[in-house]
Amino acid sequence: MRQLLSKIAKAILAAALVILTVPMVWAASLPLVKPEQVGLSPERLDRVGQLLKKEIEQGRLPGAVALIARKGQIAYLESFGFRDKASGAPMTNDAIFRIYSMTKPFTSVAAMMLVEEGKIVLTDPISKFLPQLGKLEVSVQKFDPATGTVTYSTVPAEREITVQDLLRHTSGFTYGSLATNARVKELYEKVGVDAVDITNADLIERLAKVPLVHQPGTAFEYSHSTDVLGRLIEVVADTTLAKFFEERIFAPLKMTDSGFYVPKENLDRLAQPLPTDPATGKPITLLDVTSPPKYEAGGQGAVSTAGDYARFCQMLLNGGHLDGVRLLSRTTVNLMAADHLGKIVDAAPMPSQLLLGTSGYTFGLGFAIRREAGIAGVPGSAGEYTWGGFAGTYFWIDPKEELIGILMLQAPGPARVQYRKLFRQLVYQAIVD
Repeated sequence: MRQLLSKIAKAILAAALVILTVPMVWAASLPLVKPEQVGLSPERLDRVGQLLKKEIEQGRLPGAVALIARKGQIAYLESFGFRDKASGAPMTNDAIFRIYSMTKPFTSVAAMMLVEEGKIVLTDPISKFLPQLGKLEVSVQKFDPATGTVTYSTVPAEREITVQDLLRHTSGFTYGSLATNARVKELYEKVGVDAVDITNADLIERLAKVPLVHQPGTAFEYSHSTDVLGRLIEVVADTTLAKFFEERIFAPLKMTDSGFYVPKENLDRLAQPLPTDPATGKPITLLDVTSPPKYEAGGQGAVSTAGDYARFCQMLLNGGHLDGVRLLSRTTVNLMAADHLGKIVDAAPMPSQLLLGTSGYTFGLGFAIRREAGIAGVPGSAGEYTWGGFAGTYFWIDPKEELIGILMLQAPGPARVQYRKLFRQLVYQAIVD
């Protein structure tokens, strides 16, 4: 009987942790406000929690932090489930997450700061700063319908890659895991382009040895472009990317929990994924962020919290400034949030909808940009900008609604796209003004 009561008690405790919400405020976040004060329905916002609790209870998510800010104030900040399900540690609002590709906006802002200082011009060839990438070739695939075979050849790049190409992913670089060109995919693996135990400088040397997947400026291909941009920033600014981020972005914005690793004293706040993927049963392995990394990847390496990232987003929404600190001009933020692809977005090899999970978006200088209110199939406004990370993190900024949405998860896999759509839907349906 004692063993039975013990099991029941443990089950009750586990269930309580799953539905636990832990409101928390810390000095560096944005002001808190009641939802109704900024045109949001608290009753409708409860649907966000209902969704996340259900997914956690059914074992599809370990935990989550959701943040919604409007008119410069946080109207919703809740944590759900477990920070680390294996240990039973509950999720908290100040949990630290691996944000993967949500690092890219940091790098893009850093680059545009150097543009504002006259140290970079968007149309500069990147070989001006990274001469190894000056004379590249392009891999060309040719399919023979008669034999069903594909042959590969290389041709010289018709023009050099520019800084703008890096920011909008039209460089011709790719990711080995995403490459549709089998020859380039093979070479990326052989040379070790996708390795994580290299330096930013090593990446440039490796990319110089493999052909591009398309001519620069002709197609959108999600890629190592922002990692290359990170190295370019290091060369121009004569510092490491980590130091640039800390000194020029994180410290001024009081983003105290953002960086390329989690200090030892904060490891008990690091969010962890489920031990295995609930869809495949395979073990989940994420980046080791417990010590300073060798590779300060501008496209994928950072950690942050919902509160820190909200401050970064609010800086952009404000037109480049926050709490008396200005990082960028309003005109520069507008340039970043403009369409930099035009008709390129629908060109081969990677139409935007294959990457974004929905059509209706193009790409600016560091984020996806919504083209118009319709088409996409999810709520939003023309001109909003957004991006997400491999492990499930997601944000968007809607200037028209003065709205920021941030969802922090450590749940890699295709389901993350669906969570983003659902979270977005539940945020917009709560707007009642």
